Amino acid sequence: MNHTLCIAPMMAYTDRHCRYLFRLFSKQIVLYTEMVTDNAILYGKHADMLSFSEVEHPVAVQLGGSNPKQLAAATKIASGYGYNEINLNVGCPSERVQNGCFGAALMKTPVLVAECVSAMREATETPVTVKTRLGVDEYDSDYFLADFIGKITETGCQTFILHARKAWLSGLSPKENRSIPPLQYERVYRMKKQFPSCEIIVNGGITTEGEIQTHLQHVDGVMLGRVVCNSPYCLTTFSAAKSDICTREAVLRDYLVYIEKQYAKGAPLRQMTRHLIGLYQGEPGARTWRRTLSETTITDANLISYLHRVSGGSNQPHQC
Repeated sequence: MNHTLCIAPMMAYTDRHCRYLFRLFSKQIVLYTEMVTDNAILYGKHADMLSFSEVEHPVAVQLGGSNPKQLAAATKIASGYGYNEINLNVGCPSERVQNGCFGAALMKTPVLVAECVSAMREATETPVTVKTRLGVDEYDSDYFLADFIGKITETGCQTFILHARKAWLSGLSPKENRSIPPLQYERVYRMKKQFPSCEIIVNGGITTEGEIQTHLQHVDGVMLGRVVCNSPYCLTTFSAAKSDICTREAVLRDYLVYIEKQYAKGAPLRQMTRHLIGLYQGEPGARTWRRTLSETTITDANLISYLHRVSGGSNQPHQC
């Protein structure tokens, strides 16, 4: 799978509706689900968590867990849905994840991570990858990171997504962990030099075409995050996305077809339209657009009618 440009797994955001919208901008980018825990898959209604549209390919599911047997069982179930990749989360610093002893906390136990990855690989023929930080708490050096990656490569895993920050498990919130620890891209580059046969994808704070091209001179791929949530149309400006979309209205018309089909099946309208809030970021009428989509007193019928009017070609959205 070509990881030149990827969209990060983002909790409470990259659901199937979001991924469908992003796919309308580009057939090339690799999409990632929100993290799904192994327990949720094994003991919950996994069809609700794992189902996705065929047009989302290439798409990867990200799993969270720390028990090799449970992760293997969850991997087997997830593989049955036809994902192109199974990704293990070793980077999330949230308190809920720490309490489950997985996410970034797992970096402190590289042997266990290797056991998890090995079990997952044995449970599927789908490629298994790892997304991680550069370090965690006091475990923060090139030597530590190289040893961590090295132990995992011994399982046969060859693809690593490196968020170019360390994580602090205490003292910083998950939001602060996305911005306060300094970005250290050079450390990611050094890992690529140390593991030249591995596929290394860099993640964290990347927002422009120039930054993407700079990173691609040193690593195999770039993963984007919040920038595409805040302004999804920016994907049309990134050459690696190879987008054929010319206008916001064009993508809105296509997404409306999806919205109406899903709405007829019972999907809540606001769960789908929330991903459109940043579509007109930086454009005339953007504030009205955001306010209208966020207004809870507008009926579903009126909101759908409004979207149809805007998609007809108005470049300055007006409130219903």
